[in-house]
Amino acid sequence: MMTSRRLLTATLALALSLSLTACGGGDTPAENGARLSGSILIDGSSTVAPLSEAVAEEFMRTHPGIRVTVGTSGTGGGFAKFFRGETDISDASRPVKPGEAAGGYDFIELPVAYDGIAIVTNPGNDFVECLTVEELRAIWEPGSAVDAWSQVRTGFPNRPLSLYGAGTDSGTYDYFTEAIGGEEGASRADFTASEDDNVLVQGVAGDPGALGFIPLAYYEANRERLRLVGVDDGDGCVPASAETVRDGSYTPLSRPIFIYARADRATDPAVRAFVAFYLDNAGVLAPEVGYVPLSEAGYAAARERFEAGTTGSVFAGGSQIGVTIEDLLGSGAEADTAVAPQ
Repeated sequence: MMTSRRLLTATLALALSLSLTACGGGDTPAENGARLSGSILIDGSSTVAPLSEAVAEEFMRTHPGIRVTVGTSGTGGGFAKFFRGETDISDASRPVKPGEAAGGYDFIELPVAYDGIAIVTNPGNDFVECLTVEELRAIWEPGSAVDAWSQVRTGFPNRPLSLYGAGTDSGTYDYFTEAIGGEEGASRADFTASEDDNVLVQGVAGDPGALGFIPLAYYEANRERLRLVGVDDGDGCVPASAETVRDGSYTPLSRPIFIYARADRATDPAVRAFVAFYLDNAGVLAPEVGYVPLSEAGYAAARERFEAGTTGSVFAGGSQIGVTIEDLLGSGAEADTAVAPQ
């Protein structure tokens, strides 16, 4: 993956040059890039981090005077730092919540790709091909006493069932609980939780009784260590993949992922160049790290939002299941103050 990404550098540099030209200024793009300096701090979702890291790596090749640092405190932890003014950009695998934004900085909400939440087991599991949404709900709902595979479905062996999933500061946890249980944040508490998806991969890979949920990109990067389980929402079993996320058939566990830029930092030349680069090249880099690009219309709407400095969120205070970014930004771009800071 790293080798193919390096082969994209010339294309990405050209795209950045064109975007800098469009942003104006009398200097040539090369001169603009050479003159920019500073540091950009990003923190938040470990789901979004691989994409932000890939963008940062390519960006710093053409802007050696700018240092971009990407941390992984989880979506909730990242928002906490962001609204305290400790970071410039926050990675998020769900929309910001009203309580997180209250009293903080104005922000610009920017979708960057789609992701699926993959259901995975240990590779030694040879009896689970697919689980229904109802079965997943029965396993994960608050107070669930399901602790053996035989309790999930008649015919499954009487083997211990152990659960792995995103920690409560993670946007993946919020989205999963909303999509499967119908209420964000509502789940049983007796599971191995982590905001670091690599920890979850390691846990499932080493536990014969494991069942877990992780971002699709982490499954794609660890195919040999995990077994993918399809999800049946009533219309048949569908496995998570770039294709099923893109065409909308992997429901209800497909979702948009975001970066949030602080409005007061968005006018800084280094931050502005980085975000412009991100939006111009996320569509190319997203598949390289296991994510599904938005449509060109989606990226165009995000670029317009950033260039106009449009603050607030188009989401009504939380995750929305089955919604497309293109629809939201196309029809709701003006209704952008629903989650603006108070």
